[in-house]
Amino acid sequence: MAQTASEVVFDPPFEIDAPGRLTLPFVVNTPHSGRVYPDAFLAMTRLDRLGLRRSEDCYVDLLFAEAPRIGLPLLKAHFPRAYLDVNREPYELDPRMFDGRLPAYANTRSMRVAGGLGSIPRIVGDGQDIYRARLTVTDAMRRIDTVYRPYHRALRGLLQETHRRFGEAILLDCHSMPSASLGAESQLRPDIVLGDRYGTSCAPVLIDIVQASFEALGYRVARNRPYAGGFITEHYGQPASAVHALQIEINRALYMDEETLEPRPDFATVQRDLTRMLVDAHRSLSAASNTWSQAAE
Repeated sequence: MAQTASEVVFDPPFEIDAPGRLTLPFVVNTPHSGRVYPDAFLAMTRLDRLGLRRSEDCYVDLLFAEAPRIGLPLLKAHFPRAYLDVNREPYELDPRMFDGRLPAYANTRSMRVAGGLGSIPRIVGDGQDIYRARLTVTDAMRRIDTVYRPYHRALRGLLQETHRRFGEAILLDCHSMPSASLGAESQLRPDIVLGDRYGTSCAPVLIDIVQASFEALGYRVARNRPYAGGFITEHYGQPASAVHALQIEINRALYMDEETLEPRPDFATVQRDLTRMLVDAHRSLSAASNTWSQAAE
C-alpha cells in the first residue's frame, strides 16, 4: 500500500535571514541544512531521526549565521534533505519509489536517480533506504509544488534583488562533506572544496579570490573534486549576465563529530573564519574591480 505525506507540514519550510541593508553582492544558500522532522514524516520511514540526519549538511546554516550581520541575505532550509532535495531538477524522480505513473516530463534516468539521490531521495548518504513502502505520485507533486518551487522562487528573488542593487550577484551555495570518501580506497578530503562546474558557473577571479581567502586562514582547498557543484550551481551560475554561482563544501570533521552529529568545540572558530572569508573575499573583489568587471563580461 502506498504511503502519503499529506499530513507532513513545515511551518515554514525555509527562512530568509535578511540584513537590515544589503552591503555585499553575495547571497548565501544552505539548501541541505534543514533539521525539522515532523512525526508524520518519521512514521513513513524505516530509519530513526539520527539515521535520517546523516544526509543533512549539519549546522551549515549556523556556520554562516553571521552573514546578515555583515550585510548579505541567508536562505536556509528547515525541511530535511531526506524529505526533498532542492539541489536537483524538480522532477528528478525514481519510478520505483512510487505507486502510479509519473508525468512524462519527469527525469527518471539521471545518474542521481540511479544512485537513489533524486529530488525525492530513496536513500540517505550511507546507502540505507528511507521509506517503508512506496509513495504516491500525488505526494511527490505536492512536495514539489509546496516546498521545491517556493524555495527556488525565494532564491531567484534574492539573486534578482542583489543584481539590481549591485549590478552583479554572487551565489554561495554552501554544503558540508564527510571527512573521508567511502569504500575500500578511503581517502581523507581537504578542508574545503570549491565547485564552479569546471569554470562555467562563475568568473575565474571569484574562485581564485575565495580560495586565497580560505588559504590565508589556514585551510586546505581543492577545486571541483570530488564536488563540482550540483543543480543550483549549474542552473543559477550565468557569468555572462553577471550572476555567479560557487559551491562551497566544508569538511565536517572541522566542526562536528561525524558519529554523534554534535558540534565540536572548534565550531565557533570555523564560524568566525567563514564570516571573515566573506569579508576578505569581498574586499579582494572590490580591489580587483577592473579585472572582476572584465571577467564578468
